[in-house]
Amino acid sequence: MSLLARPLRAVVCTVLVLSGCVTAGPAAADEPACGHGRALRYVVTFDRGTPEATARSQITGACGATTVYYPQIAVAVATSGDSGFGERIGLDRAFSAQASRLAAQRATDTVKPQPARAVLPATDPAKVPDADLSARQWDMRMINAGKAHAFTDGSRDVVVGVLDSGIDPDHPDLAQALDRDDSAGCLTGAPDRSTAAWAPTTSVHGTHVAGIIAAADDGHGVTGVAPGVRVASVKVIDDRGYADPEAAVCGLMWAASRHLRLTNSSYFVNPWTLSCIRGNDRGVVHEALARAVEYSTAAGTLNVAAATNEAVDLTPSARSGSPGAGSGCEALPAGLRDVVAVSAVGSDRVKAGYSSYGLGVIDVTAPGGETGECVLSTVPGGYAPLCGTSMAAPHVTGVLALLASKDREARPRQLRRTLDRGAMPMPCPADYDLTGDGTQDAYCAGYEEFNGFYGHGMVDALAAVAPRGRPDPAR
Repeated sequence: MSLLARPLRAVVCTVLVLSGCVTAGPAAADEPACGHGRALRYVVTFDRGTPEATARSQITGACGATTVYYPQIAVAVATSGDSGFGERIGLDRAFSAQASRLAAQRATDTVKPQPARAVLPATDPAKVPDADLSARQWDMRMINAGKAHAFTDGSRDVVVGVLDSGIDPDHPDLAQALDRDDSAGCLTGAPDRSTAAWAPTTSVHGTHVAGIIAAADDGHGVTGVAPGVRVASVKVIDDRGYADPEAAVCGLMWAASRHLRLTNSSYFVNPWTLSCIRGNDRGVVHEALARAVEYSTAAGTLNVAAATNEAVDLTPSARSGSPGAGSGCEALPAGLRDVVAVSAVGSDRVKAGYSSYGLGVIDVTAPGGETGECVLSTVPGGYAPLCGTSMAAPHVTGVLALLASKDREARPRQLRRTLDRGAMPMPCPADYDLTGDGTQDAYCAGYEEFNGFYGHGMVDALAAVAPRGRPDPAR
């Protein structure tokens, strides 16, 4: 699942997007005879420190072609039309989300052409409604965003990479915030700076996320958590809703190379229907993303990610299957160390039923909404409500952008510690029976200051930027 928005709850599409064919000359005596099928993309991990020439040579020798190599983390993106490429390069080192989906479709006899999603029409700024919609932004009031703007609305020196499906460059609430120079498309695994590569084509998701972070405070439409900062469109979700590992690695590495202070990942990388550990392929994906996150963090970029809408317990040490013991699932990138993982609550401040959770995984929580009262934000052509952890994560990213604006020298771990200290603690609910059938729908482990539902608590924009932290509520 890539897009984490509701009420149209995201599901994994069953469409395989394939590129052209790979051709090769006659094989030498000591080289394998390469197949000539449709080219599939692979993410390939090498031993750290592997020179680029060595990596390219190994990929070529396995009947592949190198798209890009990231020497900082020894991860490559390759294509091959040979079905044996993975085995030749090593199944413990190479993984193709495209091949995995194709195999799953063949196993269930579902391989058939699927209709493409409708292409979004271009936004005409003059036709975007200009009414003030701030009264409908219950989510911003919940985190004290408006009160925080009395101290700062953010600095244009702070750029947030929105790793998503693209940001509408013509939306009047985002046009001034959009940083085109730092925008790029990453669908092939290599950054492409052309506008066509990073602009949205079929999905409103990225534009919605960007609006939560940085929609202009101009008395029209909606206002973001940090309307004074800028956002870069880093497209990692394709037109079918897939966020493949090579695209995510590219997005993280691009953000680091451009010295972006923050990224927001409102998706999870996974070609399967559930983000659950399974075999060597999961190990390759985890390793590639973990290296990219580790590198970007060291380079000064703090990464925020949605916990997913699968309603599963992501507690890392819980594998027994007993109540409260977790599901053996891992959300990537949210489950990685150094990533700020965000769960979602509804307007009642209770964990949304769809939100995944997990002690030691969830860092903080934020408004994501529930059916009937979702989060209003920008979409191409206007404004619309969406629900999901996708909406919760950018609230946190926006608060961090305010923090980064306040302290220009703060490193990722310092920003994270300040965010956690400023969060409003939220205890586990005494009763979490959402359906009223007498059965708990999820089990919250931990205590008020830190638990599996809410982490350190609800993010608070005012506490982040007020000179003395959160004001005394008695005053």
